[in-house]
Amino acid sequence: MQSIYQRIEELIKERGMTKKAFCEQLGISTGNFGDWKRGKTTPGTNKLIEIASFFNASLDWIMLGRDVQGEALRESRDPYFFGVSGQLDCQGESLSEAEKDFILEYIEFTRFRKEKKQEDSTTE
Repeated sequence: MQSIYQRIEELIKERGMTKKAFCEQLGISTGNFGDWKRGKTTPGTNKLIEIASFFNASLDWIMLGRDVQGEALRESRDPYFFGVSGQLDCQGESLSEAEKDFILEYIEFTRFRKEKKQEDSTTE
């Protein structure tokens, strides 16, 4: 199974970039990048979002190696409301804190992508 670093490295190769150019464009120190390679650390959430946006890749693929293109998430009821109205459409099971965090991070990622698209459309 590939690591996050290996998937990022694959994206860099597909883009035809050098690792140094990638680090420079995303403001990543070569030391931190080396730590990712050695498994000493992994990129933080904000950096993962930035990397996903840069390569137009899904966070699921970068983080977990899962390709979610073509899959559709369909809610049969209202969206999730954590802590206010309880969780809806959970098939009777509660979500773990990690699952809740992932959903909230994905919402943040979606907002980031939307803002970036709006910025890109105003500069054209």
